[in-house]
Amino acid sequence: MGARESRVRVLVVANAHPDHSVGGAEIAAYNLFQFLAAAPAVEAAMFLARTALKSIAPGSISARRPGEFLWRQDIGDWFTFSSAYPRAISDQLRTLLFRHRPDVIFVHHYLHLGIEILREFRRTLPDCTIIMTLHEFGAICNRQGQMLKADSNRLCFSESPEDCHLCFPERSAEDFWLRRLYIQKHLGVVDSFVAPSHFLRERYVAWGLAPERIDVIENGQPGRDALAPPRRSRSRGERTVTVGFFGQINPYKGLDVLLAAATALDAAVWRGLVLEVHGANLDEQSSSFRVRIDALRERLPETARLHWGGPYERTELAGRMARVDCVVVPSIWWENSPMVIQEAFACGKPVICSGIGGMAEKVRDGIDGLHFEVGNPLALAERLTQLVAEPDLLSRLAEGIIAPPTYAESGAAYIALADRVAQVRRTATTIAALV
Repeated sequence: MGARESRVRVLVVANAHPDHSVGGAEIAAYNLFQFLAAAPAVEAAMFLARTALKSIAPGSISARRPGEFLWRQDIGDWFTFSSAYPRAISDQLRTLLFRHRPDVIFVHHYLHLGIEILREFRRTLPDCTIIMTLHEFGAICNRQGQMLKADSNRLCFSESPEDCHLCFPERSAEDFWLRRLYIQKHLGVVDSFVAPSHFLRERYVAWGLAPERIDVIENGQPGRDALAPPRRSRSRGERTVTVGFFGQINPYKGLDVLLAAATALDAAVWRGLVLEVHGANLDEQSSSFRVRIDALRERLPETARLHWGGPYERTELAGRMARVDCVVVPSIWWENSPMVIQEAFACGKPVICSGIGGMAEKVRDGIDGLHFEVGNPLALAERLTQLVAEPDLLSRLAEGIIAPPTYAESGAAYIALADRVAQVRRTATTIAALV
């Protein structure tokens, strides 16, 4: 893909289209596609995204707009990530591959698509370069990739067939050993992997992927100049602190930890604090979780200032973040490379986060944000109190922020990786021909 090589054709594959879903993986995939579509080294770029739209027949692939396709696909067996429509892989997908013949395939997920797509890529296009981005721990952990113990939500530090059996007693330890073998066999056709964090890379290396096969490339963000609303600049000594929660609302994202922390705050703290909650999908969660959130809101003192902003479009994100002084990420699971942290830094906002996993890696405690003990509302309450008690703290943290890589910088790193992998493949082919 370098300037000295002929221009190449690329395909980016995602588990959803950002038109229909705003998860971090699909956004990262679409941003890469848009960058590649404009890159001089690319002859043609295509984007294939899974969809659940009923207007598209199961297994069928439909054009969305020029260069973009939707594939009605799903998972038939979540234990092995096997496709619900396997014939569509050997029919619809193969037809698409033959028609467009990409030289490089960037896979951003197999969730909802079926892990068999990886072997179909290699079977149909044996000479193509396949690069896969690892976005979470689904291959490692059968509990939606959360790596939390099923009985207690305690953190799981490493995978083993015996430990996995304890979380899922209906499955034997041998089942989990075979699951790992099955998934690793499919991942074996991938030329190279990308992890958006060193933490995620280390977890997959411990699971069995060769360390030399995994590069770390952060997800890109728009540059600060591209943010439409001006950033709210905080003057030193300003007394009121506005803290914002952004993103998906589910039991793993820790909104209940934040609200529990809020109930523990003194009235004096509330005189200098405003909380804003901007997030979606609370209505899709279990009734027990919704009841817990409602109960915590009702326990807030009358002096509490809580603004419930609700869902937002991506085009609204910068405007909403402009209203806050910092962003809180209280997730109770490890996280990989939370998009919201990169978004906050792109907007110039320090981050308060659980001090584990990808969050602790991305946020430097005391430099561009603050850590607190995961799942501990009192520890988070202490951090919120600290923000109010130290008026200059947020300004100092904001000055320590290093802007995350832009879409273009991240995309250029992907192109460089594809160049390197393709060269290795060409060299291996040449050597094989001489033997």
